Amino acid sequence: MAETLNLSASDHSSLDHSGSSRSGNRSLRIAEKQKRKKEAEEPFVVALRYFADVEAGTPVAGNDEFEKNMELVEEEAYSRGLSPEAISLMLEFAMSLRMGNTPCARVLKFLIPASVVPQDAVVRAVVWLTVGKIPAGTRVLFLKWFLTMFDMIDGKDQLRAIYGFIFSFIMDENMCPFVCHLLYLLTRKESGKQDGRQPFLLHLLSLYKVFCPELVTLSIPSRMRTGFRNHISPWKSALIAVQKRNSVQVAPSISLAFTNKEKSSSRKRKHDHLELPALSAVVNREPQTELFCSRKVVPMAQIRSFDQMLENMHRIELPAQMGSLLDSSLALQYLDCVQDESALLRLNFWLGYALQEEFLFAGDGGSSQNSAEALPFLNKLLSAQHFLQEGFSSTEAFLYKFLKVWDGSLLRPQILSLLSNIPVVPSSQMGRLLFEPLMQLFFTSSLFFKCGLMECLNNMLSKWLTWHSVYALEDDLDISLNSHTSTNMTLTGFKDSVMELINFVGRLASVGLQLENSHTLLLSFVLDFYETVCDTFLKYGLPLVVLPPPGVFYPALFATDPVSVDRLAHIMNRYKVSLTSAKSQEKLGEQSFRVSRQTFHEFNQYLINMVNCLWNSKMFEPGMGVQLGEELLLRSGVPEPWTSFSFIHHPAFMGYAFNFHQRCWPGRKDTDLNSIKHPKPWSWYVEYLMNQGYDGLKHFVQCNLTLPPGAGDGPDNQQVDLKISGRTFKK
Repeated sequence: MAETLNLSASDHSSLDHSGSSRSGNRSLRIAEKQKRKKEAEEPFVVALRYFADVEAGTPVAGNDEFEKNMELVEEEAYSRGLSPEAISLMLEFAMSLRMGNTPCARVLKFLIPASVVPQDAVVRAVVWLTVGKIPAGTRVLFLKWFLTMFDMIDGKDQLRAIYGFIFSFIMDENMCPFVCHLLYLLTRKESGKQDGRQPFLLHLLSLYKVFCPELVTLSIPSRMRTGFRNHISPWKSALIAVQKRNSVQVAPSISLAFTNKEKSSSRKRKHDHLELPALSAVVNREPQTELFCSRKVVPMAQIRSFDQMLENMHRIELPAQMGSLLDSSLALQYLDCVQDESALLRLNFWLGYALQEEFLFAGDGGSSQNSAEALPFLNKLLSAQHFLQEGFSSTEAFLYKFLKVWDGSLLRPQILSLLSNIPVVPSSQMGRLLFEPLMQLFFTSSLFFKCGLMECLNNMLSKWLTWHSVYALEDDLDISLNSHTSTNMTLTGFKDSVMELINFVGRLASVGLQLENSHTLLLSFVLDFYETVCDTFLKYGLPLVVLPPPGVFYPALFATDPVSVDRLAHIMNRYKVSLTSAKSQEKLGEQSFRVSRQTFHEFNQYLINMVNCLWNSKMFEPGMGVQLGEELLLRSGVPEPWTSFSFIHHPAFMGYAFNFHQRCWPGRKDTDLNSIKHPKPWSWYVEYLMNQGYDGLKHFVQCNLTLPPGAGDGPDNQQVDLKISGRTFKK
């Protein structure tokens, strides 16, 4: 029995030994499996774990493991971008300076996100800035990275919570420009105050003054040069390359104008990816929805109808990227309703950067691809300006610079349309800003450019006059240039600007018609302009009358097409009504301005010459505006040259005269147009001509030609009755 027990004990001992052996083997197998799994793990993950676990003070020089892992993360960043977790880990490693300043600067340069940047990581990085051991250059490099990635940060509420903390860095001379730029993007109405005269400080103060004008007593100039330079170039090409490689547009606002071209020695700028960002909320993550509710704020991106916008009018939060407003009709309606100066200030800042920094400034670099990218952007900008019925100040500043280098062909319709929307320019600056570059383009470009520029300047004048008629004050002393700015101009200054523009177009038109041999198309656009000019007093209420120069009047009078002559007659009719009205109001003491005697004299001379030419057949007589020597007339071989531009022999109406002659004398083989001058045929011909649809000529004849009692019906018995300056001229 004892032996049995002993054997049993021995058996149990052997069983226990074998069991423990199997358990140990299983542990070894699990450890070996984990080791093999760890070895097979993605090298990028291993590299991230290295930077997460590396101890402070680990040397960099001669550290092969550090260099290997750094290269792995760097390669991943430039190829596919870093995940939010990787961004947080590497930013913490860099800003904590665990391995010194050199790795920190290296990490910041390749810190390219694949999707978004965690707000918590940025806040921790800002806190690290207070550590005195971070060199000034590294601080500036971090701020540049911060500004580049601002629109990719997944929230802004925590950053705004440390607004005052960020503001404290403004005292650092090196960081000040970048901190101002950052504060400009973060500033809301509840933000604090500061002062200064540097451009970057003035731009920040301009936003403060909108929100709290009583706290900023400093006068801010209405026009300032760009305050925030483009400091974000080191990351542009890498970020847009990652976005393209991932085939997703992570942040359209970031790729506003990024270029993935290598640097060159040329200073000519090229525009790539010039596009409008998508309309999105300031905070993109779901948890922030509760934040909106607690603050009673509704993001503009969540507004879906006009009724919803009206219900939340005072609770709407504008998007982080103001450029997205241009692509939303609801957002533009909101801007037009609330007239929020801070929103317009931010929008102008965004536009100024997009147009001046990212637009093509040299024509020889304007490839079809670049033009195709800029075309929809400019069309959206024009659509927004037409909706708001006014231009943007940043667009105006861009055009003044762009006109100096424009070749007249790159995106011509869009540039001319933008030019027509600029507000009134002070007369003292018009020559330098507008007239000099436009004159060079006009005289060196094609006929079609000349026509396009004439149309542009006509639209510009129409909008200036419309602004005057809408925004003029009741006392007619000051006028506001547009509805969203506080810039005022005296009525005298406005009249001077309008007169300068009209006189400039008169000079362009006179020389242009000579260069193009009075081309009908160009003459048509010139007459369009003077149809606007002749109504400055009656239609727009501006006390100003400017007549066309002889270089415009006589080419229209001697035009070969009847439409041009008819339009000239209409313009002269409108001038006569305006001058008659001004004269009447002056006599009654109702009008504060007086038309000069020189203007009346010039108009009367034009009218007499026009009647003598078309009606009285007294062309080239002494005292007329156009005179030719008798010897020259004889050498021309034209019989009775003084009748060459009458209603019968005028090149524009000779076809009607032939047609009328054939109808009156169908049996005649010889055509004698002078037979139309007889009393009966003449009255029939005038009636026939007036029934061809030329209302301008019809009114001109009815208003300026009267038949004395008992006189015959021929043209020689008509009386020219002109009662404008108190004198009556008779034939």
